[in-house]
Amino acid sequence: MARFRFQGLEIWQMAIELGDKLFDIADRLEQKHLYRFAEQVRGAGMGMSNNIAEGSGCPSDKEFGRFLDISRREVFENANIAIILFRRRLIDEKEQNDFLEAFDLLSRRITSFKQTLKID
Repeated sequence: MARFRFQGLEIWQMAIELGDKLFDIADRLEQKHLYRFAEQVRGAGMGMSNNIAEGSGCPSDKEFGRFLDISRREVFENANIAIILFRRRLIDEKEQNDFLEAFDLLSRRITSFKQTLKID
């Protein structure tokens, strides 16, 4: 049973799952002593779900919508990170494609969810 509103949101569930996968990548980066890059990956990975969670506690849909916008921008940051990881040969092409597909889907779902809010 969900204790917080965000736990029941599909977009948060998708975002936290992607964040977990990015944490796995960050762990691999640390094994290669790429500590700053690992921290960037972790921070961006958490940003997606953190902003959805934080926004879900807002008193108005309009304010929640602003946090959804931030979360969506974090998705784009993570897409860019996936491209950099691939270009630096830190992930393979399949991993990059899987990430980019998932980020695209999450971005579209966040946009769709935001449209259901009562924002005037």
